Amino acid sequence: MGFGQFWQFRQGALHPIADHVDVTLAVADSWLVEDGKIRSLERHFERFIAGCLAQGVIKSRDDLPFDAFFAACLALIPSSGRWFPRLEYHFGEEHPLFFRMREAPEQTRELSLWVLDAVDPRVNPTVKGPDLSLGMQLRRKAQLHGADEALLLDERGHLVEGALSAIVWWRDGRLFAPNHETRWLWSVTRQEVLEIAEQTGFEVIETSAPILELEGCELWSLSSLQGIRRVSKLMIDDERILELAPVTSESDSRLNSFQMRLRMLATLPNFTNREAN
Repeated sequence: MGFGQFWQFRQGALHPIADHVDVTLAVADSWLVEDGKIRSLERHFERFIAGCLAQGVIKSRDDLPFDAFFAACLALIPSSGRWFPRLEYHFGEEHPLFFRMREAPEQTRELSLWVLDAVDPRVNPTVKGPDLSLGMQLRRKAQLHGADEALLLDERGHLVEGALSAIVWWRDGRLFAPNHETRWLWSVTRQEVLEIAEQTGFEVIETSAPILELEGCELWSLSSLQGIRRVSKLMIDDERILELAPVTSESDSRLNSFQMRLRMLATLPNFTNREAN
């Protein structure tokens, strides 16, 4: 996935610019677009604003023309194809709102995880943006160990999340997810999956779990870009692989059902520029 086209928002409109090389990214948010359809768009907008508030770059949502910015971004998204646009707030800019348009890679159904050989090194994991570059570095490190993504643990050895994804797991027909004893990024896709589970009658339990307690479980990796992916292998280190639940017709059917329900959440944007009303 390349860096794509880049715009800066100023004087009420998006203006194409050359990509910034030296960028201090304060906040970012991105989502998948498939033939114009998007899942939970308003949640992505609200998470972006919440990130700006958490970073202290605004005191209220009225400090910047967010709705006009969002409307301008949506107007640039093509109505066909797979895209992965990103909102950005940059430190040190007179006009700090930016928009990046990128083509989305094809979705994969599975991935392997490698447990990072250090405590979660992120500086601000609860805001999307400041640690994105580090997350990509950790993914490249995992690839050097033969995995697709790094799995992050806290100082107790408890599961936090993937370097670029949320993690949930199944045991005995119940869905588990990390609770707020660990510092993880609020995930739109995680929230969607937990809601689907509750709506379809599954018990959802938020807990703090040591990594070894995931032995025998089915793990899912969740992200706006990839949706739901089954974890095919979990490498504790270069010598130990944690045994996960085998794929069965029941687990496969459950995964397919959740993926279908997730796709059904995607709709054509109906965003209203409230600042223009």
